[in-house]
Amino acid sequence: MIDVQRVSKSFLSNGMTAHVLDDVTFHVKKGEIVTLLGHSGCGKSTLLNIIGGFIQADEGVVKLQENEVERPTRNCMMLFQQQNLLPWRNVFNNVALGLENESISKKEKYNRIMDALTLVGLEQHVQQFPRELSGGMQQRVAIARAFAMDPKLILMDEPFAALDTFNRYRLQDELLTIQTRKKTTMLLVTHDIDEAVYLSDRILIMRSNPGKIYKEITISLSKPRDRSHADFQYYRKQILDEFQFSGQKYEPEYLI
Repeated sequence: MIDVQRVSKSFLSNGMTAHVLDDVTFHVKKGEIVTLLGHSGCGKSTLLNIIGGFIQADEGVVKLQENEVERPTRNCMMLFQQQNLLPWRNVFNNVALGLENESISKKEKYNRIMDALTLVGLEQHVQQFPRELSGGMQQRVAIARAFAMDPKLILMDEPFAALDTFNRYRLQDELLTIQTRKKTTMLLVTHDIDEAVYLSDRILIMRSNPGKIYKEITISLSKPRDRSHADFQYYRKQILDEFQFSGQKYEPEYLI
């Protein structure tokens, strides 16, 4: 589904060049949930924006379904921390926003919107406005809007970071339920190790200065996962060890 080959990116700031990404290569198979995990500043969000076609790499190539990514397309949707809902539109019309330029009948458009809202449990809230919804419900609207467009790939940049623990857990479960049903490929950026282990089929650990992938961990656990189970804690500790958060011996090449 995604093929990233030797991608590098630099930015010019105050007359100095910041080398953000260097020779990044990986792939994501159809139907996978893959997470990019790393310290702040390691280039995770930049890489996500390159894959989405929002910025261009200096070197390398990104392909989505074997087609080179040159600009944003409807086959690839991005979910952010901010829900980016229009406050003057109700729930139904916020979800409808992504379908306004689609060449489909009114009936099909209505069905796709209602199907998406039903997926996230908001079919009874179609007339409410964003100000009348909790943060978790607003994020559900954003998720419904993405799925209503039936994308091949969803990119997620810390989509649950602003939510409290209970809402975050609930939305993680809902996201897994939807993904199991729709078989949508997902690439996630997060700083939350538990979230990465809970959602991912594979975790790609990045280091910074410049950003590159140095470790891949396959999570061989069935879903949904039990956060308290010893197998879950095994993967969690493995990742903590990589970031030197569990008292393991310091290895400077991981923290460059």
